[in-house]
Amino acid sequence: MDRLKGKIALVTGAGTGIGRACMMKFAEEGSTVVGVSRTQENLDESLRLTKSLGGSGAVFSADLSDPVQAERAVEFCIEKYGRIDILLNAAGVGYNLRETSVGSMDPIDTTPIDKWREVMAINLDSVFYVSRLVVTQMKAQQYGSIVNVASIFGLAGAPDAHTYTATKGAIINLTRSMSVAYVDDNIRCNVVAPGFVETQMVESVIPMLFSAENPKLIAPMGRPATTEEVAFACLFLASDEASYCTGTILNVDGGSIARA
Repeated sequence: MDRLKGKIALVTGAGTGIGRACMMKFAEEGSTVVGVSRTQENLDESLRLTKSLGGSGAVFSADLSDPVQAERAVEFCIEKYGRIDILLNAAGVGYNLRETSVGSMDPIDTTPIDKWREVMAINLDSVFYVSRLVVTQMKAQQYGSIVNVASIFGLAGAPDAHTYTATKGAIINLTRSMSVAYVDDNIRCNVVAPGFVETQMVESVIPMLFSAENPKLIAPMGRPATTEEVAFACLFLASDEASYCTGTILNVDGGSIARA
């Protein structure tokens, strides 16, 4: 407990999945957390769960693919709490988007241009819009820890979802570049790269990927990760326990990349 005591954390994608798990875990470890996501109802539930653990914080509804809304979210956190010590970028879309946005998770030859731009805006532009503002605040503080949630598909190829994989690869190299650029400002920038995780994003493909007949097809451990397992990795990199980690990529993938 208290691994983040006294810290102010801004968590994007906090309405569901990994973002919600991080909001809860960070608050449980003593941080005051501002959760940001598009859907107010989901955010309210995340805040309720956070408070049920004894945590504290607030939520702010914003579409972070819009730079104006991203700026409002960051301003809300600074105006309410005076600083931002930790930024956790978990906002994004995944495989379940194909159900409502046809072509968004296709190979590039069948991906419409508007779907490329849609996924890029949500997964990558949002990281840029939020991070550029938070870095400015962290430079003024001379302290900060940024953790970006990417994917092992930012490190390895995939047969489809090419826009998604492109965004995750870009997040990884953007984080590496930031880690070098801001090291003298006492800002650490790291990546957590999950494999398949039990979230709404991939619930439609989990039964196929981890079938009873071949549960180790995707990951040698034979199962997807839980959101809490990913949140623990994010917690470590966000905390001062990782004080000598910057530009680090921490895979949470049940051994998938090791076998590849």
